Amino acid sequence: MVQYQNSWQAVLHRIRIFSQKCGKNSNDITVLPVSKRFSVDAIRAVYALGLRSFGENYVQEAEEKRRELSDLSDLSWVLIGSLQKNKARLAAEVFDRIETVAGFALAQKLSAARSPLRKPLEVLIQVNISGEPQKSGVLCDDALPLAREVAALPRLKFRGFMGVAENTDDSALRRRQFARLQKIFEDARKAGLNPDMLSMGMSADMEDAIAEGSTELRIGTAIFGERTVGK
Repeated sequence: MVQYQNSWQAVLHRIRIFSQKCGKNSNDITVLPVSKRFSVDAIRAVYALGLRSFGENYVQEAEEKRRELSDLSDLSWVLIGSLQKNKARLAAEVFDRIETVAGFALAQKLSAARSPLRKPLEVLIQVNISGEPQKSGVLCDDALPLAREVAALPRLKFRGFMGVAENTDDSALRRRQFARLQKIFEDARKAGLNPDMLSMGMSADMEDAIAEGSTELRIGTAIFGERTVGK
C-alpha cells in the first residue's frame, strides 16, 4: 500500500509542478491508472487511494477482473486497447468507457450491443496523431467527421478524443502531435459536439501532453511499477 501511495503522490506532484510551469490548471486533469497485467490486489490498493476508474487493454482480462472486483460497486472500467469488431458485444457489456473507437462500423456494433437499461456507453475517437502505420486510430482529417457520426448513435455518449504520440525523445515532435489532437478537440467544440475529454499522455510523456491541453493522462508504470506477466 505504501508503495502505491508514494507513487501516486509522485505522479500528482509531477502534474502540479508542470501544470504551474506551463500555465495550466492541474484540477482540470484526471489520471486514468492503467491496470493491464496487474493483479486485482494491486487495483484494490490503488482504489483505496481514491481512484475509481481503471484502464485495461484486453476485453477478457477486464471481464475477469470486473467479476473478481464486483464488490467495488463504484469502480469504472475503461478500454484503452484496440478493439476488434468481433469483441464489440462483450466490450459493450464489460466497459463503462471505450477510448479506442476508430471506425463507424465498430461504433455501430457497440451501440447495438449496449443494453438500453444501462447508462450510455462513453466513447472516445482514437486518432493516429503520429501517422505511424503500426498505430491504431483514424487519420486526423477523418476524426471530426467520425465524431459527428458517432455522436448521433443511440446508447453511446461521445466524450472526446484519444491519441498516442510517437515513442521518441524529441519533446518538440511529441508536442506537435499532441497539438494536432488538441486542434481536433477544439474544432469539435466549435461544431457543437461538446467534447469534454482529451486523453493524451502517459508516464513518459505526460509533461508534453499537459502543455498541449490534455484532460486525461493514462498512467501505468508511474503508479503500479513495472508490469508482471500475470493478471
